[in-house]
Amino acid sequence: MSSQTVLYGLDDKPPFPRAVVLAVQHVLTMFGSTVAVPLLLAEPMQMNATQTALLISSVMLCSGVATLLQTTFGSRLPIIQGVSFSFLAAFSGVIIPTVLRPESAGGLGGDGGEAMQYIAGAVIVGAVVEMALGFSGLVGAVRHFLSPVVVGPVIMLIGLALYQAGAPVAASHWPTSILTMTLVILFSLALSRRLLLFRLFPMLLAILASVGVCYLGTVFGWYGEDHAARVSFEAMQNSEWLRTTDVLFPWGAPKFDTSFIIAVLAGYLASILESFGDYHACSHMACGGDPTPEQISRGIGFEGVGCALTGVFGGFSSTSYSENVGLVGLTKVGSRYVVQIAGVILVLLGLFGKFGAIAAAIPQPVVGGLYCVMFGLISAVGVRQFAKADLDSDRNLLIGGFALFMGLSVPAYFNSEAGAALLLNIPYGLGDVLGAIGKTGMAVAAILGITLDNLIPGTPAERGLHDGPGVLVPEAADIDDVEVIG
Repeated sequence: MSSQTVLYGLDDKPPFPRAVVLAVQHVLTMFGSTVAVPLLLAEPMQMNATQTALLISSVMLCSGVATLLQTTFGSRLPIIQGVSFSFLAAFSGVIIPTVLRPESAGGLGGDGGEAMQYIAGAVIVGAVVEMALGFSGLVGAVRHFLSPVVVGPVIMLIGLALYQAGAPVAASHWPTSILTMTLVILFSLALSRRLLLFRLFPMLLAILASVGVCYLGTVFGWYGEDHAARVSFEAMQNSEWLRTTDVLFPWGAPKFDTSFIIAVLAGYLASILESFGDYHACSHMACGGDPTPEQISRGIGFEGVGCALTGVFGGFSSTSYSENVGLVGLTKVGSRYVVQIAGVILVLLGLFGKFGAIAAAIPQPVVGGLYCVMFGLISAVGVRQFAKADLDSDRNLLIGGFALFMGLSVPAYFNSEAGAALLLNIPYGLGDVLGAIGKTGMAVAAILGITLDNLIPGTPAERGLHDGPGVLVPEAADIDDVEVIG
């Protein structure tokens, strides 16, 4: 994105009413994933409706607190923090022996609340490790070994690896999903050139219009009883107005188990690599250039602080949200002030359960349509980053192409029966670590790309570097060229 197309840069503050609406747009964008993870895990934890509503509220509160920490003290980039999909395998590994496996087969015979206690313990320990990696500067130092040959494919995979959240979710009701995609593209690319309203709020307007159609369909009976496009307020009926007594450790005191901790640590590794790519993508979309090593270190360090607090507030570990990185590129609003307001809104939604439940009523096909547009945009940002290297170089094409392909192919293997069988035969919890890395395309691409790019000789100019090895070319925006409205 060129600096001429930015509406609000990193340090800009839109007028408060406009900033609030822009912040609401961010909140609505991340709601699908934020609600999907607790709903996905609540079922195997055998939670009732009241417990599920509490879990959703806790997750929103955790996301809000983590977002405020990240945008104010961490990387200070306009990045929403939310539930990380990188931890799903690890959390499932906690739930199965705690809740689903009978005591006669070596299970703990516990319930969903006890599973959340073990998850909280593992998340807190992992958060301490993440804080150590971030605040020590170790993660930021890794940046000096990265060139566009590595960063480009990693960013591409942030979008491409989420393909299962695109068309498969949109297929729950194609007419609604296609309507949503059409409106987003129409508002952001066509009408935005004529009206400022559509330039600032293409996503929000598309969501409101699509949900409005779904609501009319629900009222007039266009859909069946269990249709995915129906607007349901069932979650609202099972949540309280104001949480007062169950904010801290709502599931009880954390419990600690070594095997659970090892599995969750693997999730943290994948999350750190994903956040690394998100920082670059978000910074470039906001015309901030490449993030500095200090920014990256602070960002990872405060992600650890946010995760530690999620263990206290009863949610799941958080990480940067690729969905909202895509929204920055789509709206061309890169203001951290806007995202800080979104963090406050998330905290309020977490404390006032009824409001969060209303937002959770967005139908899945609407969310699927949004993902199809935004994840593709993130992948395109990765292509642009890769293009900073010399693409006439066979070396660069081979390394980047190999890392990208393996980032797609290796997770497919580890998610197969053969891959699962291999992991089961690896002792001492190492199978959990290898599985968490191997199932995360960004981690695979980063490891292969960093190794090959730093072992195989290449000139700084060829790799997209300047002066010395391992220093990324800065891409700072010229402030005089930035168009600011408001």
